Amino acid sequence: MSRRIAIAGGGLGGLTLARVLHRHGIDAVVYEREASRSARQQGGSLDLHPESGQQALADAGLAGRFRSEARPEGEEHRIVDPAGRTLVHHVPQPGSFSGRPEIDRGVLRDLLLDSLPRDMVVWDRRLVAATPRPAGGWDLTFQGGHRTSCELLVGADGARSVVRSLLTDVPLSYVATLVELTIEDVDRRHPALAELVGPGNLWCVGVNQILAAQRLGDGSLRVGISLRAAERPIDTYRSKRALLDIFAGWDPRLTALIEAGDSAPRPRLIEAMPIGTRWASRPGVTLIGDAAHLMPPVGEGANQAMLDGAELASRLAANPADSESAVRAYEEGMFSRIHPIAEMSTRIQAMMLSPTAAEDIVRFFTPKPAEPSTAG
Repeated sequence: MSRRIAIAGGGLGGLTLARVLHRHGIDAVVYEREASRSARQQGGSLDLHPESGQQALADAGLAGRFRSEARPEGEEHRIVDPAGRTLVHHVPQPGSFSGRPEIDRGVLRDLLLDSLPRDMVVWDRRLVAATPRPAGGWDLTFQGGHRTSCELLVGADGARSVVRSLLTDVPLSYVATLVELTIEDVDRRHPALAELVGPGNLWCVGVNQILAAQRLGDGSLRVGISLRAAERPIDTYRSKRALLDIFAGWDPRLTALIEAGDSAPRPRLIEAMPIGTRWASRPGVTLIGDAAHLMPPVGEGANQAMLDGAELASRLAANPADSESAVRAYEEGMFSRIHPIAEMSTRIQAMMLSPTAAEDIVRFFTPKPAEPSTAG
């Protein structure tokens, strides 16, 4: 059966799109490559911004559920130097949702999934090809041979998007190496590390390298090591010993975050699309989230993906008889919105892995003095 709208990818952007479409009574289906919602761990904690991620959830009618699951205390962050000296310590207003409260990525994804009819998400469907139909729309082929068709195809399929190739062949570039570890049940097993990190985030900033940790709602810590891209073969970073050598001379209280990891380190190369990427609108297909504007991971990706989904759904709902015009309007708005955010994300990424990162980050997080009043 041909579906009006097919969404390739059941991440936060694709699910937000599906939810807002569902609220407007618009037929859509999400095709997700994972075998089930519990097929893999969904990653760390996200801070949802009022003007983007939280706005998208409001459009989805899920603001109340978000508040019941979010952790305002998770907004606390501390930045230290390699000797463990505190450079910045931000403590949010207790219980306040006015800032950027944290929520575990998996919890947020479940919240969105639970808001959809069960048959709106089809699992174990990895899109491998989309072929234009003579009368418009697309024939879709999935790994394993499954086939279907749709009138509008939305690529919400992430960094290595298959749908993106229908619109642009823009190259990706490596911007950093990220190595992750997990520490389970940290309060009981590693109380000193639990105290070090606190309820939110800890960043330990050195020269061209950062050792970070964040508290998750399940009582675990997610440790992330950010390094310049491709300085060594990626497999080098699968060894705790190699990582400890990279951080030799740092305060042992900080490097204990590496030693306490419960599994082997998980390295991956971080990629980004060129700033200002655009494409000529094509009937029957568009992109949201990382498929549309892959940026360095400095806090905007999930927020902008969710806002993309909400805005595309709202455009389609407002102009149901002319989806081409709705998509063009969405794309123009998205291109304009994303350009300065991509520029800022690139600047922050470069700053965080620079030789002068500590001073630069302190300056970035230090409130600027108010301009003197000229009224009188």
